[in-house]
Amino acid sequence: MKVGIIGLGYVGLPLAIVFQKKYDVYAYDNNNNKIAQLKNNYDKTNELSKKELKNLSNIKFSNKISDLKDCKIFVIAVPTPINKKKNPDLSILKKACVSVAKIMKINSIVVFESTVYPGVTEEICVPILSKYSALKYNKEFFCGYSPERINPGDKTHNINNIVKLTSGSTEKISRIVDNLYSKVINAGTYRTKSIKIAEAAKSIENAQRDINIAFINELKIIFDKMNLDLYEILKAAQTKWNFLKFEPGLVGGHCIGVDPYYLSYISQKYKHVPRIILSGRNINDNFHNHIIEDFARKFKKPILRKKILILGFAFKENCRDHRNTKINNLYKGLKKKGFKVEIFDPHVDKKDVWKVYKIKILSKIKKNKYDGVIVAVKHDYFKKIGLNKIISFCKKKHVLYNFKNLKI
Repeated sequence: MKVGIIGLGYVGLPLAIVFQKKYDVYAYDNNNNKIAQLKNNYDKTNELSKKELKNLSNIKFSNKISDLKDCKIFVIAVPTPINKKKNPDLSILKKACVSVAKIMKINSIVVFESTVYPGVTEEICVPILSKYSALKYNKEFFCGYSPERINPGDKTHNINNIVKLTSGSTEKISRIVDNLYSKVINAGTYRTKSIKIAEAAKSIENAQRDINIAFINELKIIFDKMNLDLYEILKAAQTKWNFLKFEPGLVGGHCIGVDPYYLSYISQKYKHVPRIILSGRNINDNFHNHIIEDFARKFKKPILRKKILILGFAFKENCRDHRNTKINNLYKGLKKKGFKVEIFDPHVDKKDVWKVYKIKILSKIKKNKYDGVIVAVKHDYFKKIGLNKIISFCKKKHVLYNFKNLKI
């Protein structure tokens, strides 16, 4: 069977790799540089090694959508961001639907992995597919939805080790889609009763995590004002069996910082304002402001021109992904406060960061230079060098803001 993958980012590329173990895979992306890199066994996201890419036998990378014309199944895994008003931006998904529709044939199955709100597949994508293919839905072409559960930088919970939700537009197609994934996902699959249920399940996964982190972030704000150590409080609370383990953090990225807005959008279309979801988003979107103020309070005035080092720029630990990173907000806020700020991150692409944010990422750190350091991302790299090494980057009198609770 020939399977076409559309979009080769953090979701599509790992999917293409597991699919090629059982199927002939045609992997498409409109980024010419990315295709050239993949053909040379290089993955810019650093999720796959050169060795993993080199030992592929059933996959063809292409920047021409026409190369997928003989595929029966198409899997669309493109980004679904939000716009400036924090509403869903489905423009990339819609363009992918147009491209696929133009090469679809009778009995084609289009499976979506992109995160959306309930209803997008059948109410927005299907009409586009039908219009540009001139085929009738559930008679001449069919759809499925199997939401991605990729966790960038996590080598333990990878695509093979996470149960895959599946769904289809008819009972028969549902079984076909489930069988498609069950042959390549070691952890197995869970077949939902409808596409909308699968869409809804995905939409609440990250919203739930966002709300839990927001609660912990709010606790940090409260206990910082009371001069109490949040981590000591959490350690005590976690002695109860059902206390959930979360830590404070700057919530960015393309999932947790975005997906709850998809759920809140459709909720409000149905005349319900999701107060808990939006409150959590508000806390997390603005948490960097608390860090800035709390950090600044620890200095004796004046703070103007104090040299500050931020450790970490990726949106989460141990990955190169800096999409929607809140370290950018932290950096800008500290500079506005009057600090001189530099950033070091061993994982992110320095040229890419400069291109997107106009921020220079240090290649190395000088000793005895900084008046303060903020441990913003708990990379294993920083754990390995330890706090004693991190403190050596600072002057004798300094402020260490270790809100990620990095150990010595």
